[in-house]
Amino acid sequence: MQRGDESYQLHVPCQRWGNGALGRIPRIRAISCRSLPVVRLSEQGRAAIVLTTVLPHQVSYFTLNLRGIGGLSDRCLDPIALREYQNSHFKLATHRMNALPSIFPTVDQTGVVERAERFTKRSIKSTSKLQGLKMVLGMIDLTTLEGMDTDGRVRQMCYKARHLHDAVPGLPTVAAVCVYPNFVALAKRQLDGSGVRVASVATAFPSGNASLEVKLADTRMAVDAGADEIDMVISRGRFHRGDYQYVLDEIAEVKETCGTARLKVILETGELGTFDAVRRASDIAIAGGADFIKTSTGKIQPAATLPVTLVMLEAIRDHYVRTGQMIGMKPAGGISKAQLALHYLVMVRETLGHQWLSPEWFRFGASSLANDVLMQIVKQQTGVYQSADYFSID
Repeated sequence: MQRGDESYQLHVPCQRWGNGALGRIPRIRAISCRSLPVVRLSEQGRAAIVLTTVLPHQVSYFTLNLRGIGGLSDRCLDPIALREYQNSHFKLATHRMNALPSIFPTVDQTGVVERAERFTKRSIKSTSKLQGLKMVLGMIDLTTLEGMDTDGRVRQMCYKARHLHDAVPGLPTVAAVCVYPNFVALAKRQLDGSGVRVASVATAFPSGNASLEVKLADTRMAVDAGADEIDMVISRGRFHRGDYQYVLDEIAEVKETCGTARLKVILETGELGTFDAVRRASDIAIAGGADFIKTSTGKIQPAATLPVTLVMLEAIRDHYVRTGQMIGMKPAGGISKAQLALHYLVMVRETLGHQWLSPEWFRFGASSLANDVLMQIVKQQTGVYQSADYFSID
């Protein structure tokens, strides 16, 4: 957030007015704040309003949720009331600012590709390599997201998450398992007491082509079943039409539905086309409330690449410099070798810093990666490669 006169489009879910998935804003004239400059609100079409004011540094971000018209015009509220006021007509609460960035940075494609390539040239010594391999193992989200998924398959994956390779003591568990919403309750039971989180895809994964109501119901189903994390997909069709406010509003709605569950926003970078589009989608996802931004569903190619991930890491870095807020990153798809995973860790360390080298802030969406990492760990400890037959597939 910058000081000075700015216009911000705020997230405004309106349920009682038709004309579009998010409804239409009722007539609002102004809201005045006694100890702040006047906040002027005006209708801006489908589902966004403009807030024009000088926001002091201490004032946080706002989300306006309208439940009815009910005499909203010219209401006087102090800053505390702005945060706490709530009645049957409307609620105004502090939240992450659900506002489109005023400027989307452009990306130097040649520079990004060259810099990403340099990360693969770093030399990693044996002691550091073993530490890095165990770190990678603890950052993996084991995933089964197929139409032929069964209870038995989910149980097998959960067993794998708890028992990566019992022949080697002292191994970390993976960070999470990721399943469809109808398997969340089963995964929670299987992983109880293990420390492994349960993530669920939602919002009409992998295409994202569904109404907002369906997407929110999908999310609510996963959360009610006990999901610790939600992986949503953005509406790429809307994004390519330039309807960025819709994409942001939809993310904000899903974030609100998540409650305490952390939200990973999948950009599906292979469908975005350019680094500029990847950066724009990253900024929108962060503004909408993402706890993580994620490259891909793993269903199309190309999926995660070092250059694309670097563009997303730079969006996270710039947001952190502006706000002090950490956002997580998850490259997914196309990472099957331990050596490549170590290159990703080097890139994260040099772009964001060591505090991101934790499952809390960095993940790999790559189930096939686990066994290659295990093979490399055994090689580091014994000096001998074991056959892949010694490691469970699931």
